[in-house]
Formats: sequence, structure tokens, C-alpha cells
Amino acid sequence: MDRLSAAAARRLALAAQGFDRAHPPAVGSRQLTAAVDRLQVLQLDSVSVFARSHYLPLFARLGAYDRAALDGLLFARGGRYTEYWAHEAAIIRREDWPLWHWKRGELRERFTRKVPWVGENAALMAWLRAELAEKGPLTVAEVEHDATARRGPWWGWSDVKNGLEYLFAFGDVVSGGRRGFSRVYALPEQVGLAELHEVAVPKADAVRELVLRGVRALGVGTVGDIADYHRLKIAPTQGALGELVEAGAIEKVAVEGWERGGRPLPAFRVPGTRIPRRIEATALLSPFDPVVWNRDRALRMFGFHYRIEIYTPAPKRLYGYYSLPVLVDDALPGRIDLKSDRAAGVLRVQSAWVEEGADAGAMAERVAPALRAAAAWQGLGDVVVADRGDAAAAVRAALVRG
Repeated sequence: MDRLSAAAARRLALAAQGFDRAHPPAVGSRQLTAAVDRLQVLQLDSVSVFARSHYLPLFARLGAYDRAALDGLLFARGGRYTEYWAHEAAIIRREDWPLWHWKRGELRERFTRKVPWVGENAALMAWLRAELAEKGPLTVAEVEHDATARRGPWWGWSDVKNGLEYLFAFGDVVSGGRRGFSRVYALPEQVGLAELHEVAVPKADAVRELVLRGVRALGVGTVGDIADYHRLKIAPTQGALGELVEAGAIEKVAVEGWERGGRPLPAFRVPGTRIPRRIEATALLSPFDPVVWNRDRALRMFGFHYRIEIYTPAPKRLYGYYSLPVLVDDALPGRIDLKSDRAAGVLRVQSAWVEEGADAGAMAERVAPALRAAAAWQGLGDVVVADRGDAAAAVRAALVRG
């Protein structure tokens, strides 16, 4: 069994995620689709204090690009991509829809059996399907009617929203794209998914394929890392890994420092995968970037303890509302809380922090160009740095020098 140093594992993982190459001189549809396909899943999230999360992984890997062009690729009705619960809410390739047949069936069985609301509102869900059949793809706002009043404060979902989300989980209703950032709900036949919808890949085959893809996307990972990539359960992931090892599609490795309770954690990679001698990259990572979305893996691989603080009351936040990990080469030496202030036309660095043992000045020199590039990409002018954080002064000084 091969043994990898911790540094080699980091480089392998970052290369698998596309950080082993320079930004292309121009970014068009080919570069965008290649990057999305490499990631396998592109997580969606509604928070837009700096930029919506699905934009950031591609900016980190490709540099500036036309966000409208990406949305046109991702959300075109009948296009290359669709949405499903393939990690959290995420973009996947349409051709991969059959790989999730088993999950749609399991969610239907689970929610029908365990959630009384589903059985109690069967008539409503039948009405929702009929409404879409009659009027075509619709957003929640377009399908809601006067008899369906919202309940509670902003986080409350109406019965219509509940019904559409359950139908989406079951696959009875699918994504018809987005308007603004609101999902458009459609019947499979309305967006060209009817034929794929009928293809039932057996669960064992689908899980094995998803596990293999997870290993490729991660570069190297533990059972838990690999299961998390597509939100699979541990037991079927372990079974699939065993089959893939036996088939020679992946191999078991040991990684320096990857252990639990003093015992090595089994890890897996694709045989023959090249490990670059160095990674030369600077990037601002979304909280939902695959490099850091698994917080245990980020801690194990980079020594980076990360928790997003959006839902933490302001007085209890340590680093900031939307603090982005900073990637410099093969390390995460700091984090920066960003806000796009469109009214003032500036990118605000609300706080900047350096990790223990890292050099604030060196990090600031690397991140300053990335901040200026991010501001320009967002159509903003100056970068304004607040006083909060032990790297704030260094970042401000680096921006001035630049």
C-alpha cells in the first residue's frame, strides 16, 4: 500500500479540483463546462452578500468570467445541466439524472412514511402537478394562490412551497431553470427529462459510479470524505470502495497524519494519478467550495478549522458573516469576510485574519491582487478594508502598494 505525505495529499487533492493550472487567458463556454464537469456537483446557495456561491468555485479556478454566461449554461431549460439533491441543492449534468433514480425512490418512501404532511396533502400535490401540466413551468410565486397564505416569518414555507419541494425530491417535478434565483418547477416532459426519468440505474451500480467520481474529484479521500461528496451513506460507500479496489479502478493508500484514535484512516485514490510537485494558486474559496465544504476534511488536510457564521448572532461571530477561506498554493493561511457594496461601488473587506503560524504580510501580498480582481469581476471599484482582524492592516498595506 502506497503512503502519501500530508503535503503530497494536499497537492493531489487541489490538482483534482483544478488548482494545478494557470487561469486561462479567456473564459468561454468550453472552460466553464469543463470546470463544472470536473467538480461533478456545483452547490447552490441563496446568500449573495459578496456573490452567489455557485459563481465562486469557477472564479477561484478560472479567474474572471461572464456570470450571465454561466447562468445561461446552468439554468437553460433543456440544456446541459439540471438540479437535484446531489450534495445539497446542486447543479448536475442532465445525463447523470438516472444515477439518482434510487435516491428519488428512497426519499419518496421515507417522506411518505415518516412525514404526515405528505399524506395529508396528497390532493394539494396532485393539484400542483395539474397546475404545471396546464400552465407550464412556474416559480413558487407564480403557482401560489390566495388560499395558500404564507405561515410565520421569512423562513416559513407555504404549503405550495412544501408540496413543490417534496415533488422535486421525488422527481415528479424537476427544475425548469431559474428566474432571478427562484427555481422554476416543471414536469419532466416539459424540459426534455421524461426519457431519462424512466431510466432506472440499480442503486448498487449508481452508488459505485458516484463513489468512483467522488474519488476522482477529491484526488484522495477517506471513506467519510468520499461518501460526503455525493451525500451517500457510509455502508454502501464502503461496499462500493471494496468493489472498486478489487476491480483495480482505485487503490488504498495511507496518508501521513490521517488517523483517528491513533489508528490510520483508510484512504483511496485513482491509481497512477499524477501528483504535481507544487501548486501555485491564490483563490478566495466559497464556504460551499468542495475544497472546504467538508469541515472535518479541511481540518485534517489543511489544519483549518472552519465554520460559516451566517447563522451565528453578530456578537458571537469570530471571523465575520461571510468569511471566505484564502487559498495560497497548497495552504489555507487565512480568511477574509467580504461584502459587495453596490450602492457605494466598492468591495468591502469587513475583516481579515491570518491562521496561527502563517505570515500575515506574505498572505496579504498574495491575496491583494485576488481582491482587486474580485472587485473588478463584480463591477466594483475600490477595495475598502475595515480595521477588524489580525491581518487587516497587512491587507490594507498590500493593496496600497499594489
